Amino acid sequence: MVKPVLILQMQRMGDIILSFPLFLWMRRNAPDRPIWVVAEPGFYTDLLGVSPPAVYLPWTATHELFARDYQLIVNLSHRPEAAKLAGELQAGLKFGPVQGETGLRVHGRWQLYRTSLTGNNRHNRYHWAELNALDCVDRGCFPATHFDPPRKPAGRGDPVGLFVGASQEEKRPDAAFWASLARELERRGLKVVLLGGPGDVALCEEVKRLHGGRLVDTCGKLGLKEFMAVGQTLSLMITPDTGPMHLAAWSGLATLNLSMGPVNPWETAPYPPGHYVLRAAMSCVDCWRCRFDRPLCHDRFDPVQVAYLAWRLTGGASSRLSSPPRTRLYRTGRTLEGFYDLVPVGQRGRRASDMVGEFWRGMFGAAFGLWDDDKPARIWKELAEFQPALARAFNAAALGLAGRIKKALLSGSARGEEFWASSPPMLRPLAGYMHMLLENSDFSRESLGACLALMERLRSVTA
Repeated sequence: MVKPVLILQMQRMGDIILSFPLFLWMRRNAPDRPIWVVAEPGFYTDLLGVSPPAVYLPWTATHELFARDYQLIVNLSHRPEAAKLAGELQAGLKFGPVQGETGLRVHGRWQLYRTSLTGNNRHNRYHWAELNALDCVDRGCFPATHFDPPRKPAGRGDPVGLFVGASQEEKRPDAAFWASLARELERRGLKVVLLGGPGDVALCEEVKRLHGGRLVDTCGKLGLKEFMAVGQTLSLMITPDTGPMHLAAWSGLATLNLSMGPVNPWETAPYPPGHYVLRAAMSCVDCWRCRFDRPLCHDRFDPVQVAYLAWRLTGGASSRLSSPPRTRLYRTGRTLEGFYDLVPVGQRGRRASDMVGEFWRGMFGAAFGLWDDDKPARIWKELAEFQPALARAFNAAALGLAGRIKKALLSGSARGEEFWASSPPMLRPLAGYMHMLLENSDFSRESLGACLALMERLRSVTA
């Protein structure tokens, strides 16, 4: 009997949908191997019709789960009960957080990298869907997998959906913005449908009050199946970063993601190619949490400009788009290696922070076997020519980090966030990963040696 693969994904709806590509890639690697998924029934029940083939179970189904061994267990959840379950079940290989006899350990280089992004994801360029899979599928799956682009609007007869809610208030526009956007869309001849979950009903009521006219309001009235059915009638959905955005993108509805607040679109924007992401043109984007009293990036989103952009998108004029003032527009796509990409639309020049992010994508990819060191070396050469002062500061900070590693080697300890937070943001991807590597192995001499080897590799690439 073929042992199944077990995926523990006990997070919210959006996290389950971002696991769908993993199911596809696993099926490509081993077509006859069953895939079991442990998730919350409240989130997966209505997704069964759109999910790739898999057997879904609640985490309370202990009799069924413990009745067999598994070829592989992948824990994608941060919940303690998921780590405990991963530790108790039998499998030939395990990835992700596992609670065992020696405590909590994260198995897998990429899962450890993903864990290191907590509070430290500014320069990460790997999408969450990819990080779910990189430890356990063949890298050839990424360029070999085709995702259909979103449906093209037949004309301007279909309405535009506005999904008003998000998991956190700072990740979405306020009611005044939505009301103004609805008026501007109507002024351009577009019909508007308000969308939202049960928790967004009050927000929708406020939007309608400020709008002052008549809007089709479906907030709190649609299950996921009904939501997908309504989505088939829309030309576009304008949405913050939220679970229904991923469902819409997966089902083929074109989305315009207003990426605001403490989100990183490289990680959680729509994964299929062909969707649009609008961000504030500010230096503090990609934050884990906002350091201001209120997210200043919200002020960069103008309802008039967003409505004009939506009007262009629904009219099929995407080939002549440009970024609205004080924002940057991107289109989701793929790199030559088949990895997620945000392709600038109508922008001039290159941002140093984007180049730093690309360098770290290349560096970690080389360190973990996706390609050789030539890739990060080429990016570093471009970065050093474009920003020579930044390159010098980077190398100086790297010497400081090497000194902290040697100090940890002598003392046998490097505990505390200051180990990585004392590095400048451009060096924190490596500092944060090495700190997790040390903690995950109780600061063993082997892990300290691995950190020194990473520093030597970095030095050889940036020399």
